[in-house]
Amino acid sequence: MNPRRTNTTTPTTQKKSAPPDQTNAENFYYMKQMQSKTPMVIVLKDGESIEGIIEWYDKTCLKVNREGAPNLLVFKPNIKYMYKA
Repeated sequence: MNPRRTNTTTPTTQKKSAPPDQTNAENFYYMKQMQSKTPMVIVLKDGESIEGIIEWYDKTCLKVNREGAPNLLVFKPNIKYMYKA
């Protein structure tokens, strides 16, 4: 006698959803610094430091206003890190 076997596979588990492409954390940080006009130091990959206030930003760059020096458009891929001055 051969008893019938039932399918004994484990129940299907739901896959974890992928993390969102955009968390808005970066946007929130830039908006906060722009609204409070926080002086920032931006360190570039080549070691150069830029001090100024972030006026605006988009997907690829930041516009930094500096006192006594020309305003700059800094491409985000060239930024190593930044901190409050």
